[in-house]
This record gives sequence, C-alpha cells and structure tokens, in this order.
Amino acid sequence: MASKIMEKMKTFWMLFSIMLAFSEASKILVVFPMPSRSHGNLGDGIVRNLLKAGHEVTYITPFTYKNPPSNLRTIDVSSNFDLLPKDILSIKSIMDKTADDISIGLMIFMMTEITKATISNEATQKLLNDPKEQFDVVIAEWMFSDLPAGFATVYDCPLIWLSSVEVHWMILQLIDEPTNPAYSVDIMSTYTPPLNFFQRANELWMQIKMQLLNYFWLDGVQEAAYESHIVPLVTKRGRKPPTFNEARYNASMILSNAYVSTCGAISLPQSHKYIGGYHIDDNVQPLPADLKKLMDSAKDGVVYFSMGSNLKSKDLPDEVKTSILKMFGTLKQTVLWKFEEVLPNLPKNVHILEWAPQQAILSHPNLAVFVTHGGLLSTTEAVHFGVPIIGIPVFADQFMNVEKAKARGFAERVDLAYTMADTLKTKILEVIGNKRYAEKAKELSFIHHDRPVKPGQELVHWVNHVINTRGAQHLRSPAVDLPFYKRKFLDLAALLAVLVLAVYILLKRALAYICSRVCSTKQKTGSKKKHN
Repeated sequence: MASKIMEKMKTFWMLFSIMLAFSEASKILVVFPMPSRSHGNLGDGIVRNLLKAGHEVTYITPFTYKNPPSNLRTIDVSSNFDLLPKDILSIKSIMDKTADDISIGLMIFMMTEITKATISNEATQKLLNDPKEQFDVVIAEWMFSDLPAGFATVYDCPLIWLSSVEVHWMILQLIDEPTNPAYSVDIMSTYTPPLNFFQRANELWMQIKMQLLNYFWLDGVQEAAYESHIVPLVTKRGRKPPTFNEARYNASMILSNAYVSTCGAISLPQSHKYIGGYHIDDNVQPLPADLKKLMDSAKDGVVYFSMGSNLKSKDLPDEVKTSILKMFGTLKQTVLWKFEEVLPNLPKNVHILEWAPQQAILSHPNLAVFVTHGGLLSTTEAVHFGVPIIGIPVFADQFMNVEKAKARGFAERVDLAYTMADTLKTKILEVIGNKRYAEKAKELSFIHHDRPVKPGQELVHWVNHVINTRGAQHLRSPAVDLPFYKRKFLDLAALLAVLVLAVYILLKRALAYICSRVCSTKQKTGSKKKHN
C-alpha cells in the first residue's frame, strides 16, 4: 500500500515538474550561423540546455538536425559553407604560407558577410518577414561581428551575446569598456600575462589600431549591412529603427564560453557570466566496444592526437604524416590518431579513428596525454576531464589558449613545422614521464568543477533572468552609456590643459610686465645718476 502511494507521489511530482517547466517556457531564437563544427557544438549545447528546461527554441544553424524534438525548429543556413575560404582551414597551405593571414580585420569582414548571407537566406527571410513571429530573447554568437544584434532589433526583445572565445576587449566593450592592455591580451595574441614593457606596448597598439580600423572602415561595413538588411524589417513592423550603435550596445548580457580555470581572473561587469564547459555532456556516452577494449588494455597509457573538427590531419604534407607516423611507432604507448582517411603501413600501436568520441576518450583513466590544436573547446574538455595536453597551435586564438595552458603548468607547446616529429616525441615523453603535468591538470579540473551549479544550469538561469526581468537593465554597466571622451576623462584633461595654458600665459605676461617695469626703473635710475 505504502509503495503504491509513493509511486503515485513520484508520478504527481513528475507531472508537476513538467507542467511547471512548460508554464515557464519562453520562445527563444538562437543564432549560430558560423559554418564550423566546433561553433555548431557550442550552439547545440545552448539549444540542448534550453530544450531540457522546457523552452521553445528556433535555431538558425548550418547543421541540420535529424528527428528534432517538438519544441525545436531549425532554420537551415548550410549555404554559408560556400562563403568560408577553403585555404584558411588547410594545414598545408598554412604551413607553406600560401593561405591569407587570419587577421582580426579579415575575421570581422568575413563574419559580417556570413551574417548578411544568413539574413538573406530564404528560410531566414521567411522567419523575419512573418509579423506573427515573436521571441522573448535572442541568443546570438558573437564572432567578430556586431551585426547579429539586428535579430533582437527586429523582434524588439532582449539580446544575449554568446562569446565562443575567451573574454577579451573587443566583446567586453559592447557591455562595458575594453580591458586594460597592461594585464590582458588580445584574442589573437601569443603573449601571456604578466607582460613585459614591449608586450604591454604591443597590446596597447593592437587596441588602438583596431579601434582606428573599426572607426574608419569596419564599423561602416557593419553599419551599411545593418541599414540594408535589418532596418527595412524593423520599418515593416511599424517601428522606428534604432541606430546601429543603439542596437549593438543594447545587449543584456554576455555568456562566455570560458571559466577561471582556463582564463585570467580580470575585472568584469555584472552583465558578463562564465558558462565555460556547458557544451560537455553531463553523462558522457560510453566508448564503442572495440575502442573501449583497446583503451582498457593499454597498460602503458594512451596518446590521443586530434587537430579538431575544422583542421584535417589528412591535409598535412605527406612527409610530415610519414615522419609523425614513424615517430608514433617508436612509442610504447597506444596511439589514437583522429584521421580522415585510411593510412597504410600502420605501426602495431597506432590506431586511426575517422570519427573520435572525444569526450569519452578524454574521460578514460588510461589516457596519458592529449595532443591537440589548442582550440578552446578541446582545451576546456581537457581541463574538465583533468588531462594534460600538448598544443600544436595553427591560427586565431589557439596560440593564446596553448600559451595559457602552458603557463598554468598542464601543457607543452610544439610549433607546426615540417620537422616537428622529433620535438613532438620529446614533449610526449616529457609530459607522460613528469607527473606534475597530470597533477596540475587534476588541480585545474577541480577548480573547473567547484562551482555552485553546473554551467548548463547557470546558462538556463541567466537566460530566464534576462527574460523575467525584461532585459536585466539592473545589470547594465553605466560605462556603456558614456561616450569615450567622458569615460577617459578627456573633457577634464582638456579643461586642465586649458587652465594650465591660461595660467602659463598669465604668468608669462605677468613676468614680462614685471621685467619691463624693473628694466624701466633701472633705466630711469641710471639716467638720473648719469645726469647728476
């Protein structure tokens, strides 16, 4: 009898929880148009956590879903893949320096073009032009372009930025002011604080250079796209469109794919929240049976090598692939190499994985070291599972991620080069042979997990908070409403300069007057003496 009552109570509370979740359900638009699998993983993580909380999600993505749940609608923008320059993501072209350098200016221009294409996409246009469509909040990935703020402008709802990279000055200035370059670095930097004199000067110049580049060129590119792609949609809905600056500086919050376990402890505004690691599954899927057997039997440990989802190991020059494969064959460890094609003449200890369940591999106790390109997702997953890494950075923020990991003591770096096989072997033996790397990785993993709630729960909490408070205006920094000259006290400096100049002129004139009077007096006195 008691068991039946308990069973009914459980059923009641389950139904009550479901009803409560759906009673608080909101309509959320998630915008992740970047045609990159790693960025898609971040968008998927946002969507997964929101769906779990009972929200109704519309998801603009280049990656289609098979059998999506009833509360998820996807807008397919897979045509964005045609806009991504192929050479940029080719390891060989980067090594041979035949690809264009990936500068911040290029990234801003490229991402603005991708966002324009996303808005112009037929499926997106159908969504944007439907007057019945309304959303409670827009969550958009910030990736070197402020144009996605226009989606929230169309629906006149709060905007939440999701920063896919570690917090840095370019995105923070949208909700507060840029970080101080004396102790923080640009997202493309290779420096790690504390900075020496030259590095501080270089970081300051980078901020000044980018501010000038934005002011004289890139802001105009984005504003023109806003005027042509967003303003007509707002006008069609019968509202006066805000200016581009009003739209992009109107964000309620930044959710940052980072945590203090991997990034620096810097001063941050109240509207910035760390949620790094939210994309990692709470319950890691088990390894396939054959891979589990292989890792379980690796008595000397496992070396896992992956260049991520965008970079392809198959694109390495043939001589580099051959030398690395030969080097792996000299190790006593089992080697798992994520590789996109079949490799002949494999050493007995080397195993090729065309697809690698990375989180499951990283969670295995026999994994000794993770050789990675240094992407932020891979670095975060390594910290999450407490695994030391060897970073081979290729472009963008990977250099900074690897340098920070190295400074924290759980990583070593190998430069991408034709002759890197021997260096890579030396670093593998060093990391596996010195227990301080594994100990530091475990220490950082503890810091990463020692939070009040899991990052996915925190994500949902702050999204709900923004919705329930109609934009979380109480968290808005007053700095964002001040023009640059007021924030930097340039008006006060100008006033002080005028006062100093006025005092200088007055003193100069007073001294000139006194000198003239003294000289006049001396001349009169001398004249009288001469006369007498």
